[in-house]
Amino acid sequence: MIVGIVGLGLIGGSFAKAYSRAGHEVCAFDTDESILNFAKLSGAVHGVLDDAKIPTCDLILICTYPQAALTYLEEKGPIFGPYPFVIDCCGTKQNVVEKGFALARQYGFSYLGGHPMAGTQYSGFKYANADLFKGAPMVIVPEKNDDISCLDYVKQLLEPAGFGRYTITTAAQHDQVIAFTSQLAHVVSNAYVKSPTAKLHTGMSAGSYKDMTRVAWLNPEMWCQLFLDNDEYLVREIDILMANLAEYKEAIVNKDRARLTKLLADGRKCKEEVDG
Repeated sequence: MIVGIVGLGLIGGSFAKAYSRAGHEVCAFDTDESILNFAKLSGAVHGVLDDAKIPTCDLILICTYPQAALTYLEEKGPIFGPYPFVIDCCGTKQNVVEKGFALARQYGFSYLGGHPMAGTQYSGFKYANADLFKGAPMVIVPEKNDDISCLDYVKQLLEPAGFGRYTITTAAQHDQVIAFTSQLAHVVSNAYVKSPTAKLHTGMSAGSYKDMTRVAWLNPEMWCQLFLDNDEYLVREIDILMANLAEYKEAIVNKDRARLTKLLADGRKCKEEVDG
């Protein structure tokens, strides 16, 4: 298999290492030539994904910010051809796939949206890991979700990454859910660690602090774009959280033991129900 990867950050770099380890030819493009050269020296990338190479690929994974993905799709749409299967791996889907589907129809290439649900608090190729996706979910956003042969082929193409399950959904549902499961968590973590008390945590913090602050160490430019691309759903989740926090605060201020106990019990019950 010949795999083209656009963007050699954490996600693109991890794909490159996974496919290279599995014995496939990996060609890549990155706007930072030094990163591309380093990836080639490391053995994760075997060549450059240029206009001549693109039509020969079996699979092209676009692992960039959403706006950069759209720009790439627009620029390379006329040269993809019918052979490569193109998948964007952006963290928001509605803005990207709407344009992507239209371009695919216009130029006759195969395309769908994707979102590998894996990552770390770190970014960049140096943190890329061939096992990053092992056992992780992969979200697939096709234009039509009843094309079983197409979806089976995509799973075959993605098999070397080692995903544990595939979730087929719409772009709107993806963005709604991801606002809660991922984006809100990053907002809360990043805001939580801004307390002046955080400077005093050494020696008096354990797992709770570590878990709560892990993703505060984020890529500001990337997450800013993702938040703004998904502002409607994310703001709604922030509003829900703030309303819930206000209830806890009120119960604590009023020393309302019964109310606070019920709020805590309700939260525990929700956790049991949603996670089994």
